[in-house]
Amino acid sequence: MPEIVELDVRPVLRAGGEPLTQIMEAVKNLAPGQDLRLFSPFMPGPLLQMLGAQGFRHEVKELAGGEWQVDFTASTGIDGEQAGAAADSVAAAGADAGADWPAPVREMDNRELDPPEPMARILAATETMARGEVLAALLCREPMFLFPELARRGHSWRGGFDPDGKTYRVLVRVGVAQGATS
Repeated sequence: MPEIVELDVRPVLRAGGEPLTQIMEAVKNLAPGQDLRLFSPFMPGPLLQMLGAQGFRHEVKELAGGEWQVDFTASTGIDGEQAGAAADSVAAAGADAGADWPAPVREMDNRELDPPEPMARILAATETMARGEVLAALLCREPMFLFPELARRGHSWRGGFDPDGKTYRVLVRVGVAQGATS
């Protein structure tokens, strides 16, 4: 029977934080024979897809009060080193920091909106933009569910928190995947 590493992100989310970095660090640190048990106040659909793409199976269980337990298991053939590399690749995907990007042609301030509205607005805006154009958006938290969707659509991004830690700035380059040139 595998050893289970438990991670409860409910307090982080209730406090308005984003636990993706904490989750990916836990995945990265899984040793061979260890599984991750995640507790969340909602069904983490995008995370299931993200880790599934990295070779993790999952079992989902609804708990009392609409909260969720998700058990992640590395698929056969993925050891702890491969899982760590997979976590690193997910965490770094889209962070095309070395590229020279054009100035943003569109800017959005989504700081006053509740999830999932900022993600929906950003994705809708990218649909109206030309390949290679850049969208700049301000958010009140790190958009962890946005990143896999941007990658799926072939966009790249870069972003981070302002020094005050309250505003997350993200740039999205439309239709230019990580490492591609336009």
